Amino acid sequence: QTLDKKAVTSLILKEIHFPKPKAPTDIISTVEFNHTGELLATGDKGGRVVIFQREQESKNQVHRRGEYNVYSTFQSHEPEFDYLKSLEIEEKINKIRWLPQQNAAYFLLSTNDKTVKLWKVSERDKRPEGYNLKDEEGRLRDPATITTLRVPVLRPMDLMVEATPRRVFANAHTYHINSISVNSDYETYMSADDLRINLWNFEITNQSFNIVDIKPANMEELTEVITAAEFHPHHCNTFVYSSSKGTIRLCDMRASALCDRHTKFFEEPEDPSNRSFFSEIISSISDVKFSHSGRYIMTRDYLTVKVWDLNMENRPIETYQVHDYLRSKLCSLYENDCIFDKFECVWNGSDSVIMTGSYNNFFRMFDRNTKRDVTLEASRENSKPRAILKPRKVCVGGKRRKDEISVDSLDFSKKILHTAWHPSENIIAVAATNNLYIFQDKVN
Repeated sequence: QTLDKKAVTSLILKEIHFPKPKAPTDIISTVEFNHTGELLATGDKGGRVVIFQREQESKNQVHRRGEYNVYSTFQSHEPEFDYLKSLEIEEKINKIRWLPQQNAAYFLLSTNDKTVKLWKVSERDKRPEGYNLKDEEGRLRDPATITTLRVPVLRPMDLMVEATPRRVFANAHTYHINSISVNSDYETYMSADDLRINLWNFEITNQSFNIVDIKPANMEELTEVITAAEFHPHHCNTFVYSSSKGTIRLCDMRASALCDRHTKFFEEPEDPSNRSFFSEIISSISDVKFSHSGRYIMTRDYLTVKVWDLNMENRPIETYQVHDYLRSKLCSLYENDCIFDKFECVWNGSDSVIMTGSYNNFFRMFDRNTKRDVTLEASRENSKPRAILKPRKVCVGGKRRKDEISVDSLDFSKKILHTAWHPSENIIAVAATNNLYIFQDKVN
């Protein structure tokens, strides 16, 4: 059906004047501990970054050591509009990555769909007083009235935490940024979108190097997209990226400037007996993470978490079922779009336990040594301070026990997509829509 010019114009106007209803802006979209675990940053759909700081231990309140309180809140990104493409650019924070602390200030990278920003978070508890050319209100004084020379002094003031943008890395991505990763050289970082990965220097904002480009000459030939990317924790030349086809590519920047040819290719052969209409969708990898040791890669797809050894490309060494009871529900999950949810996964500090989210505010933990796993729930009802979390079980069919929950009564609107694990202690942060839960080992 052809549209005349007037009809096309009215369609565009409708699209501009009546945008889709927006999701609530306080929904948490990323969670990240800094390298010491003293700070925890969250980003939300409204473009805000909230940083929590860990309480220092006091003699009379030993058990309060694990508590995190708000340290700083700032607006990282604002909504924008791309006039050339008539597209709204959301302010939602997709990822936050901390840089290791070099001085008294903290630095972090935050990104929305298009722009990465480097933020400096610093404290100020003194203010200068006693200027010669300015009065106490800051107004300039008449030089003729200045008869004596004063030495300015620093006076104590209430602690103020300031967040200032030090660098803005813009205009390098045509598609939506899904990952940022700081290199182990701490001079560079990469940003990945659906079809390209760019390498940046922290000092240079107007230029980046394209290190991966999978965009075909004809977009109709497009069969896969990049879903996540991360640098190796120790080797600054190595990085991995995952795809919507369930594959992982390891690239070495020493081999060539453009890493279109991978060094290693990790893929598990598909079991023909499990083939279905949804196979391709559920095999798409939503997150990829190097272990702290750098020996293993963990990937998350819709139903499983897999651990790969860098030395074995043909299959993962461990596969953990996150919510296999949903296999029979894929049809309804496809209809309500939940099948496209992107769950993240994290390692604990020693790489011995992995954690990832699920539905109904459940999150899963798998112990790699004992092969034990547990399902826990992050909800207001069972999260009173100092309360111990009870393991939850999902019943698939037949008789349901008292403490079990039926797979049919799971709430798919309550989902845990973003989690973080303290780098050295058993403290975890779990984002459940607009609530942040922090759990720690039982303290006597």
